[in-house]
Amino acid sequence: MSRRTVAWWFLLPSALVLGAVVAWPFVYNFWISLTDLGLYTIRDGAHFIGIQQYLRVFAEPDLYRYLLRTLVWTLLNVFFHVLIGVSIALILNRPLRGRSLYRALLILPWALPQYIAALSWRGMFNYEFGSINLLLAKLHFSPIPWLSTEVGAFAAALITNIWLGFPFMMVVALGGLQSIPREMYEAAEIDGAGAWWQLRKITLPLLRPVMMPAIVLGTIWTFNNLNVMWLVTNQGEPGDSSHILVTYVYKAAFNYYRYGYAAAFSVLIFLILLGLTWINYRQASRSTYGA
Repeated sequence: MSRRTVAWWFLLPSALVLGAVVAWPFVYNFWISLTDLGLYTIRDGAHFIGIQQYLRVFAEPDLYRYLLRTLVWTLLNVFFHVLIGVSIALILNRPLRGRSLYRALLILPWALPQYIAALSWRGMFNYEFGSINLLLAKLHFSPIPWLSTEVGAFAAALITNIWLGFPFMMVVALGGLQSIPREMYEAAEIDGAGAWWQLRKITLPLLRPVMMPAIVLGTIWTFNNLNVMWLVTNQGEPGDSSHILVTYVYKAAFNYYRYGYAAAFSVLIFLILLGLTWINYRQASRSTYGA
């Protein structure tokens, strides 16, 4: 066999697995979005209804409120993930006593299963017995009804997800910092450049190519993050007021059994993420290559 044929045979198992777990579910989900599949039609079989489910999605009065909240949720999370992660990486990249211990401790939030961390934080945000309100009481502040208001529930989920997500950016940034040649800083110091100038002109520009793929991944993960918002707010409470798109879709599918409607909604989410990813990569290409 030729070398190209051998290469295709080696690729075949991976292609079959990807087709089974990615391509086929995506195609099947798109097909469901064109049907009336739901609790009352699942026994007799779904009927093709075309784009009616998509029209129902765009007619949903809460769609744009959930979309705006999802965009704010994603923007704030990714911003603080990058800000905190890069800041800690800059500290850990310097000579520091016990640096290996700090790295191990700071990676723990990312290593924990999300559902365990989310449920733990939900307990900490309890109005009467949560450790956060008990701490506020010790500091002579009034307790905050975190989980009984729309803003409080959103803030609780946001704090939880920031805590869970910054270690990933920290690890990526730390790897990028260690790949920057030390000679560049030594040359800058000889020329009289201060720490702030080195950060702006050397560190951040050379970190950008490393961080941009991580930011794209972080955006996708955060936009689709079901566990934290679902578990911390107890399924979008109070009164379904704290939903983001993915939690609303999950509830529509598995609480209300509106499978066709939820499938159409998930296709919309996919298209939004595809657009955001394309914009991010365009910005990355322009900043990296000057295109």
